[in-house]
Amino acid sequence: MKAYKCKEIRNIAIAGHGGSGKTSLAEALMFKSGAIDRMGRSSDGNTVCDYDPEEIKRNISLNASLAYAEWKNTKINIVDTPGQFDFIGGMYEGVRAAETVVITVAAKDGAKVGTVKAFKESSKQGKAHVFAVTKIDEENADFNKSLDSLKAKFGNSVCPVIVPAGDVFVNLVTMKAYKYDKSGKASESELPAGDFDLMRLTLAEAIAETDEALMEKFFESAGEDFTDEEFSKGLHNGLVQGVISPVVACSAETLSGIEMILDLIVGSFPSPEESAGEISESGEKVKYDQTAPLAAYVFKTLADPFVGKLSFVKIITGSLSAKTEPTNSRTGEVERFGKILALRGKKQEELTEAHAGDIIAITKLDATTGDTLCKAGKTSNFKPTEFPTACFFQAVTAKGKGDEAKISSAIHRIIEEDKTLSYVNNTETRQRVLGGLGEQHLDVAVQKMKAKFGVEVELSAPIIAYRETVRKKVTNIEGKHKKQSGGAGQYGVVVMEFEPHPEDELLFEERVFGGSVPKQFFPAVEKGLRESVEHGILAGYPVVRLKATLVDGKYHPVDSKEIAFVMAARLAFKDGMKAASPCLLEPILSMKIFVGDDKTGDVMGVVNKRRGSVISTSPIGDGMTQIEVEIPQAETSDFALVIRQMTKGLGSFTFEFARYQELPQQLEAEVIANAPKFNKYEG
Repeated sequence: MKAYKCKEIRNIAIAGHGGSGKTSLAEALMFKSGAIDRMGRSSDGNTVCDYDPEEIKRNISLNASLAYAEWKNTKINIVDTPGQFDFIGGMYEGVRAAETVVITVAAKDGAKVGTVKAFKESSKQGKAHVFAVTKIDEENADFNKSLDSLKAKFGNSVCPVIVPAGDVFVNLVTMKAYKYDKSGKASESELPAGDFDLMRLTLAEAIAETDEALMEKFFESAGEDFTDEEFSKGLHNGLVQGVISPVVACSAETLSGIEMILDLIVGSFPSPEESAGEISESGEKVKYDQTAPLAAYVFKTLADPFVGKLSFVKIITGSLSAKTEPTNSRTGEVERFGKILALRGKKQEELTEAHAGDIIAITKLDATTGDTLCKAGKTSNFKPTEFPTACFFQAVTAKGKGDEAKISSAIHRIIEEDKTLSYVNNTETRQRVLGGLGEQHLDVAVQKMKAKFGVEVELSAPIIAYRETVRKKVTNIEGKHKKQSGGAGQYGVVVMEFEPHPEDELLFEERVFGGSVPKQFFPAVEKGLRESVEHGILAGYPVVRLKATLVDGKYHPVDSKEIAFVMAARLAFKDGMKAASPCLLEPILSMKIFVGDDKTGDVMGVVNKRRGSVISTSPIGDGMTQIEVEIPQAETSDFALVIRQMTKGLGSFTFEFARYQELPQQLEAEVIANAPKFNKYEG
């Protein structure tokens, strides 16, 4: 295929609530434009964009996928994004790559949580947005009700452009009506009865606000004599300025309205060079410009066990060809790659070059998601995409012994392609912990590890890293180590005091008088104590907030050695802990929860039931409230699932470790019984 110039390119991301028809709309756009010769169905597992085996199995989109269509000498790059909240990272990737976000809304459902999320993210990234009311042909479909719900959610910027009326579709820009046959072919029809003049006047008023000349003309003529060209220009300006959100009706099933949407994309959607451009890490806006030196952004990575990495790249400035040797701004290294590809789902078409504004794929690139590729000597970095952070965690263990060594490598490859996953190898609990956005998210990650890298793993609840400490001071705790087995023996006696201490680190002091324990053995006593605090006596967790003081002891001029005082200190520690009223400490998380105003009380109730405490609440706009809480980590294993269910997917939260706090005594027995088997020192 030919290399398109910046002004000949339109980049759109299709986003919205799960099941609102995103993939079907992408399929219809490609079919109507001639890019594909048959329409696939998500239910049949044969669409262009849902080609991953897990997507076919589950009948949902799991990844952002790339396709393209050509219409009226314009290349339309389409990024089909997931609607399920577990896989919302794909929506963030798609929005980043596009200039316009087409937000699908099922006609029988109206605006839903996924609609709001897509609108907020596209607004945050400064993208134009268009609402596509889909599935007009389905039972209980109601365009007007959907339109009202969009206006209620997003205000007066929402303006209808393509409107259904019975079995015809009306284009309010041209004021022409079209009827579609079973093959999706349109024929002009008489304009049906309806409030189309009033709708067009509303659209004209919105368009007038985008240009002073149009505003002046609107007031002079009450908006009645805008030409079709002025409407198209005004729509374009409104999209670029973010003040108009057009609403178009369509049916992917019957192809009704699809041709009009293609015309709208080419005629009114902004090209890359008309957008605000990309923002560098320094805050500078970089406009799309083919004549400038190369700068490109890697917005998505796919891990493939056979061909290696496949990188999705948006070219910001300059051009890229097979002869180009770009520099990775992050590493400073020259990147050598395989092929430059135009993708249509899993179908690949090799390109010789690509220009600013285009979206391509590159094989065998070492770069990862978020990296910037640039011409040598022209180092720059674009601001990375801010992905949602993992909030649901499970421990990962290999099903087979031979897979243990492969787990970390497989997980790192999976994380390369999904930045909403996290991975920690917890040396304290000796567990590999995988984090994601929900149960289904982690389940898909596990299935991909098996399918792509041949590693089978099991998921389980992760161990919580408790701590142990003491609550009172004890004195005259003796530790005596005596060993005689022929020849030189081992002999050491220490007398210790143990007491609570505000700092986590062990504090060791000595107050020995008269040389009962020679100074050269003080380090051995401290060593024995520091080894001992690694595992407490209740459940084997590390001991914190402890002060140990050596006050007395005994030694033998021949048999006393360092090892004897190490062992004596261990014995004193064990007896001292038992006598000093030991207890468990549990980790407390500081959490910020973001929910709709109407769910604030419900969420606070959940926090209180889980032994948490509400610190503060504050409205943050758009009908949302931030609730700051502190809550035991043990009570948060399913918190992500509960918040999502309670808020229908709109709620979210972030957290960080706050401190350790004494575990209620009535819960100690269960924690001790379920504690992991740590290696304990013998003494």
